Amino acid sequence: MTKIKRIKASWKALLIIVIVAGVFTPAHAHYQLLIPTDDVVTHKERRAIDLDIRFSHPFEGLGVPMDKPEKFGVWVGGKDTNLLDKLQKVTVKDNGGDMLAAYKTSYKFRKPGDHIFYVVPQSYWDESEELFLVQYTKLIVNTFGLEEGWDHELGLKAEIVPLSRPYGLWTNSLFQGVAKLNGKSVPFARVAIEYYNQDGKLKAPADPFITQIIKADANGVFTAAMPKAGWWGFSALVSDEGKMKHNGKDYPLNIGAVLWVKTHDMK
Repeated sequence: MTKIKRIKASWKALLIIVIVAGVFTPAHAHYQLLIPTDDVVTHKERRAIDLDIRFSHPFEGLGVPMDKPEKFGVWVGGKDTNLLDKLQKVTVKDNGGDMLAAYKTSYKFRKPGDHIFYVVPQSYWDESEELFLVQYTKLIVNTFGLEEGWDHELGLKAEIVPLSRPYGLWTNSLFQGVAKLNGKSVPFARVAIEYYNQDGKLKAPADPFITQIIKADANGVFTAAMPKAGWWGFSALVSDEGKMKHNGKDYPLNIGAVLWVKTHDMK
């Protein structure tokens, strides 16, 4: 092989590596947010919570307008309740000063046990990445001391099923979950982790600090620690094999599962 041919081959190989790396670069990261005012509700507290539902970069606080979800509900004690008609459309300001469409609601607890709230958003077209994204999102709130149901599998197309109890967690606790697609574990699923930097006070020294990236094991199980009190979003990419049309052309459809977990400082 001549020197010129070797150079061309090297550049071709480098281009392939860059393209493949680009496919798996964290889209740091749009997250479907499903954030409540509390994760553990006791008998002595107010029996209702407010829920904030928006599409945003949790750490940077930059968002995009959100369409009304396809599904929103809660599962508790073996019963699934549709709450879609309870959503109220609102306008919120992100950390960049943009006014964005989002949703909110309140929910009053009437029984003890683990309440699994979930939202299935409409597909989001990411112009910069040239792909569609759907994140099936869950949140577990415990009420009145009955710790039953937190590991229940809802049967969503994409789902993170917790292996660790997802509430009552101290800062620096280890958390484990399993990433699933159509009820089956996804081996070596890529999981992105971001902190909900609600007030925008935290600053990252470089991009890799914004979105943490880990991989699940061969059984789809992942493990991570959460070093600061607050809400943490776990986002598992479980499928990128689908297609959706945009302006008459097929583009990739990325399917993800999101779970929100809160940690608390010891005092």
